[in-house]
Amino acid sequence: MSHNKQTTHLTLTNPQGVKKRVLLGTQLASLALISALSMPPVFEVAHAVVPTRTAAMQSLPSSFADLVEKVRPAVVTVATTQKADNFLQEFRRHPAPKDSPFEFFPKDSPFDEFFRRFFERESFQLNRDVPRQRPKKSGLGSGFIIDADGFIVTNHHVIEGAEAITVTLNDGNEHSATVVGDDAKTDLALLKIEANRPLPYITFGDSNKARVGDWVIAVGNPFGFGGTFTAGIISARGRDIQSGPYDDFIQVDASINRGNSGGPLLNLDGEVIGINTAIYSPTGGNVGIGFAVPSSTAVPIIKQLRKRGSVERGWLGVQIQSITKDIAESLGMDNAKGALVVKVLPDTPAQKAGILPGDVIFKVNGKTVKSAKALSRMIANAAVGKPVRLSVWRQGSKKIISVRLGRMAGEETAALSRRGGQSSSDVLGMTLAKITKQARQQYQLSEDVEGVVIVDVESGSPAAKKGLQAGDVIVTVNQQRVAMPDEVVEKVKQAIKAKRRTVLLLINRKETQLFVAVKIR
Repeated sequence: MSHNKQTTHLTLTNPQGVKKRVLLGTQLASLALISALSMPPVFEVAHAVVPTRTAAMQSLPSSFADLVEKVRPAVVTVATTQKADNFLQEFRRHPAPKDSPFEFFPKDSPFDEFFRRFFERESFQLNRDVPRQRPKKSGLGSGFIIDADGFIVTNHHVIEGAEAITVTLNDGNEHSATVVGDDAKTDLALLKIEANRPLPYITFGDSNKARVGDWVIAVGNPFGFGGTFTAGIISARGRDIQSGPYDDFIQVDASINRGNSGGPLLNLDGEVIGINTAIYSPTGGNVGIGFAVPSSTAVPIIKQLRKRGSVERGWLGVQIQSITKDIAESLGMDNAKGALVVKVLPDTPAQKAGILPGDVIFKVNGKTVKSAKALSRMIANAAVGKPVRLSVWRQGSKKIISVRLGRMAGEETAALSRRGGQSSSDVLGMTLAKITKQARQQYQLSEDVEGVVIVDVESGSPAAKKGLQAGDVIVTVNQQRVAMPDEVVEKVKQAIKAKRRTVLLLINRKETQLFVAVKIR
């Protein structure tokens, strides 16, 4: 592997480092200079065009101080504490420096297996008689209060795996926070604190109205420096940074650094139009390319988290790909927008509605589908069980097809939370789902497989240490059959109550069964 090329990192904005001061006036001057220098040469000289001052330019404040004073009390610092992962997991999570021989050992290679066995064998043999306590590690992020009752929005990655969460308000008061719900696919989380008094809050605005070039203000806790405000403009819309299935980020040049994660991105009305989430950087620090989850994505997710603690997503049951110009031309289409259906899965909403391979879905409820990924987002955001109108191009003509969406496999889950004392969810670190037709298709489970399917395993959890993985099916718990996620939860609780140290699971993996004993204490 060569190390001569510069490595560029896409960084989730969690903290530690040194704050750098940026003068806004200097930044604007530099921006103007770059804009001027990047213009192509003009060989025919015409009359100079003098830009007129628009109403928006005339109303631009000479200072953001009034806005800052208004929103500052609603922005918080989110601190987390969790058990440190074992060495190998930390090793995998944080790549080795350049020229280090360790970066040649990819996950699941023989060398990776060697080191795994080495650390499992050697890590605690030196001081067997000394009582051990797993080290703690902490993290810092940002968040903001969305109502007077103490509901707080932040990023999923800020609180992921946390044993304890502490929210520090602008006035310095600290409160323990509970997780109402979180959603890894959009990297959002909703927290709740009990302050015993009405709290100041800020409201969401409509990110769909925000335009490239609009002023924005990013607020957060970069490198632990709480209550930091930076200003910039929207650089682009609809960015896909390959961080999840529903990427649709707002790109900004306002300074965002580690620790800004979960903080609000504000318009000039003081409304939240985004949640600061990631930066793109060759150095790990700010280079003027930051990304925020738009409020148009966040608001419906936050509503679901507040209502049920999880997110329910629509499901169509097709395999799709984006349209290229060549494909569009071959299908007789005027433009290359939409999603081409490659395969229709059996016994799915799509099949029941009559969608066929080769169909191009170019609108959902009258809204244009720009790409396959856009269709995935639109279907996921649609209500389960309610019909949607799909505009379809089929063999040279347009059709309207009504489809009643199903529920995406894995969303119908019993979330075994990673937080909160001695709950059963804390000791297993799994997310479980009932085996539905969708789940059988997604995880290729035969009709005779019965039990509860694992749809997610938290890194570093007892379940992960025993090698459990998404797609495994729990057949029995302590030799008692289970068919629903709640049954697994209840039987683990019973084992804890009986003061057992492990719980015995019978696992079906790819038509092979094996017993796995998972520690619960």
